[in-house]
Amino acid sequence: MLVKNRFTVKHPIIPEHPFVIQVADTGIQKKNKWISASRAKVTSGYFLLKQWLVKGLNVFAIFCMLFLSGPTSAEEFTPSPNKKMDWNFDGITGSFDRESIQRGYKVYKEVCAACHSMNRVAFRNLQGIGFSEEDVKQIAASYQVKDGPNDLGEMFDRPGIPSDYFIAPFDSKEAATASNNGAVPPDLSLIIKARHDGANYVYSLLTGYQDDEHDENDLYFNPYFPTGKLAMAPPLSEGMLEYNGTRQATVENMAYDVVNFLQWAAEPELEHRHKLGFKVVAYFVILTVFFVLTNNKIWSKLYKKKR
Repeated sequence: MLVKNRFTVKHPIIPEHPFVIQVADTGIQKKNKWISASRAKVTSGYFLLKQWLVKGLNVFAIFCMLFLSGPTSAEEFTPSPNKKMDWNFDGITGSFDRESIQRGYKVYKEVCAACHSMNRVAFRNLQGIGFSEEDVKQIAASYQVKDGPNDLGEMFDRPGIPSDYFIAPFDSKEAATASNNGAVPPDLSLIIKARHDGANYVYSLLTGYQDDEHDENDLYFNPYFPTGKLAMAPPLSEGMLEYNGTRQATVENMAYDVVNFLQWAAEPELEHRHKLGFKVVAYFVILTVFFVLTNNKIWSKLYKKKR
């Protein structure tokens, strides 16, 4: 389609009546439009490049500030690698050492329970580690549980029953913070699963205190803690408990036993999963052999017919 330009021309005879001449233009205006579009693209590209450069400079400035400001004291510390222990529950054939778990429960009850809760474990679960029903009832009844309200709308204390969960040492987070140098002791129900290499980490932490000395902030040095210092004092000491039998209550033995208990608390179905896994694998092996033999028999007949 031709684009026409309008020109006003003076009439040679009657000047009072000019007339308009339309001249066809096949390329000038199209060329002008193409130039305008090209300029717009160049301009938009320039602004995009400018925005990316500004963002890149901002990111570079932030990294420079972080590196030039220097690492904090927590970042300067590199924790020691965890001690590697031989645990019965490791591997696809792993199982629980129930005697060790029972001793570990004793360590938790007499040492750890003073500060740490286990809100996800009920007294009835202790039957899974070898305690009888009567033992569980006696253990639960040794605690006072706040219950209610009663008919008068009041809360009251009663002896624990097997369906109750382990009693927390503090009524609120604020009370726990005030009693532990500003730190809240973590719940130990899932602590093994909540930490990388959990069993070895907890064992290393419990046995890794260098001494009982603390700094001006009442923090204790432990090379296995991520920051190197923590508010928890060394919880275990030689001979603080009495074990039944010939096993000595050393720091290493108590740490080993309580880790076994915490592993069971975090994953009580471990043995069941391992047994179920072996059954499933055996089932699929038998099923695979059956399908292979069936497939060979069917196709061998068809192959013979074709021949």
